[in-house]
Amino acid sequence: MSPVIALVGNPNCGKTTLFNALTGLRQKVANYPGVTVERKEGALSLPSGEILSLIDLPGLYSLTPHSPDEQIARDALLGYLADSPRPEAIVNVVDASNLERNLYLTSQLADLGLPMVVALTMGDTAARRGTSVDAAALAESLGVPVVPVHAASRAGIQELTTKLATLRSAPRPPLRQWHLPEVVEAEAKELAGLLTQRHQLSEEVAFAEAVALLGMPEEPKHAAQSARWDQEIQSHLHDDHLRLAQEGVDTVTAIAEARYADIARIVARAVHRLETPPTTVTERLDRIFLHRFWGYAIFLGLMLVLFQAMFTWAEVPKGWIEGGMETLGGWLRGIVPAGPLSNLLIDGALSGVGNTVVFLPQILLLFLFISLLEDTGYLARAAFLMDRLMSRVGLHGKSFIPLLSSYACAIPGILATRTIESPKARLLTILVAPLMSCSARLPVYGVLIAAFIPARSVLGFELGTHHITLLSLQGAVLFSMYTLGTIATYGMAALFNRILLKSEAPSFLLEMPPYRKPHFKTVLFRIGETALQFLQRAGTVILAISTVLWFLVSHPTQPKETPHAVAMERSYAGQLGHAIEPVIRPLGFDWKMGIGLVASFAAREVFVSTMGIIYSVEAEDDEKTSQAVRAQMQRETRADGSPAYTPLVAICLMVYYVLAMQCMSTVAVVKRETNGWKWPLFQIGYMTALAWLTTLLVRLIGLALGYH
Repeated sequence: MSPVIALVGNPNCGKTTLFNALTGLRQKVANYPGVTVERKEGALSLPSGEILSLIDLPGLYSLTPHSPDEQIARDALLGYLADSPRPEAIVNVVDASNLERNLYLTSQLADLGLPMVVALTMGDTAARRGTSVDAAALAESLGVPVVPVHAASRAGIQELTTKLATLRSAPRPPLRQWHLPEVVEAEAKELAGLLTQRHQLSEEVAFAEAVALLGMPEEPKHAAQSARWDQEIQSHLHDDHLRLAQEGVDTVTAIAEARYADIARIVARAVHRLETPPTTVTERLDRIFLHRFWGYAIFLGLMLVLFQAMFTWAEVPKGWIEGGMETLGGWLRGIVPAGPLSNLLIDGALSGVGNTVVFLPQILLLFLFISLLEDTGYLARAAFLMDRLMSRVGLHGKSFIPLLSSYACAIPGILATRTIESPKARLLTILVAPLMSCSARLPVYGVLIAAFIPARSVLGFELGTHHITLLSLQGAVLFSMYTLGTIATYGMAALFNRILLKSEAPSFLLEMPPYRKPHFKTVLFRIGETALQFLQRAGTVILAISTVLWFLVSHPTQPKETPHAVAMERSYAGQLGHAIEPVIRPLGFDWKMGIGLVASFAAREVFVSTMGIIYSVEAEDDEKTSQAVRAQMQRETRADGSPAYTPLVAICLMVYYVLAMQCMSTVAVVKRETNGWKWPLFQIGYMTALAWLTTLLVRLIGLALGYH
């Protein structure tokens, strides 16, 4: 195995950008064994030819964990993860513009006894604030190498790589220079000795663990830390807490003050500040973006731009993909003889996958937008703006980032709730996150809006002889679907907070990173990962479902003279659709739509491929593009000759997809995150009921207004 080096730092310190700069494309992403916490590992080639394995641990502020992400990072550093070897050395990424706060973690890492190098980032940000950090003085005070780096321009990367080549054989950090009150010091050493004796911990790890255990209040949220050890250790720790409390010692405060006193000594020597710091660009921009009126107006405007862009900017690459799929279909027809195999490959696999992959540009635009918001620092401001609204429904300000992430996919959104300290606020966020319209719904919205909503201008202006459209009716309808999901999210959160998970509004503390130019290489990494994951999903889940659906709509086989419509109705899929039709008929849906709804339980975007398979079986031409599917949906009629799809039916279908829980992958993640089936089953039940009732209401209102 390659030697393992851990990359450790506070959130927003530039750690991910540095990780990408060091490892390039030689990365792999998986989950830590037994948990759904992302593990990023990359290969770093040294000048000698040796390969190091660089682990990008989740960001954390200290080794006292307050969330599952921080717990995993701490356990990895201490060697507590069964299938993950303990790192042999540490690269501690430190933000020069927030040195005091970052050095608290540095102080704890130094106690672990592992060789360490400090990568000093954000020097340019510190300079704009009138602060400079003397790297040589900082290195002398800490007793470890300090390398200033700027990952975006690769400044300092070569020097850091050189340090890493000899890091594992470098001297360990010096003995700690901070000192606890005498009574706490004695208890820590005694507990450390017991940990070494009973659990064979190294001297450094045992003392670090003892200080951490003494510095954590005896509260349920910290119970996992002490539960790791045997009963004798737990009893000894409990007695220590009682003894220190009787002597009037607040161990949490005492340990923090001891570390910060040493940090103050280091900062006084290494940091130089202007007496009157200049007004920074971040401060000037915050006056606008955090304004009570303009802040919300700008946020709403950004959302409108996004949804309009997903319909206009994505059209050209969508056309390329459609053309490629049509060419591939023609090529397959030319080399595969007509028959069951040809039908399976073209009408089943290619039609199903192609009608979903065509929406990849829109999905990538959504991920690009969210990545840019995060990289520029605006995402934290949006969370701050939304905290006032969220606290009223029992959500945490930190819930905003998981919920916004759920626009892309509910799974990473749910995983991101680990940063929320309040268990009730975290569970509440998990329960409502799937109501946010994820990218898997985009193919459904896209095909229905393009087929049944006219592309006329809603907001625009005349420029000479040209009309410039700022917002089309199609973009407005797409925006309304996302708005409905957002309203439902907050509405259900308020309801659950009132009757199910009632609690006081949690306190909100969030770091505001400085505004930065986005690092486009990092953004492109994320977009590339997203595209790969989507194509893998299209090539596995959607391909498998499309193949099964093709079989269901093609069997049992009928005589050649049987009309397509009759053969479809007699198929296994047709029988399934008819079985559920009484339940969905009040919503305006027929049995063919019912087949799509059932198939969507595997993945929402399968609805489009399902319709593609159903209608390509019926179609007499050779077109297999999404335009052909839309055209067939527009021509589709019911038994009485009336159109099966109308604008009202299209709206009802979209409303149902906004609110229904139709993603088994999300259900599996919720089950793991909540440690059981209770909450996933509750989630499926309430979302299905909400979707059915709301869709029925929309249809009744539409009929009352004269729409059909």
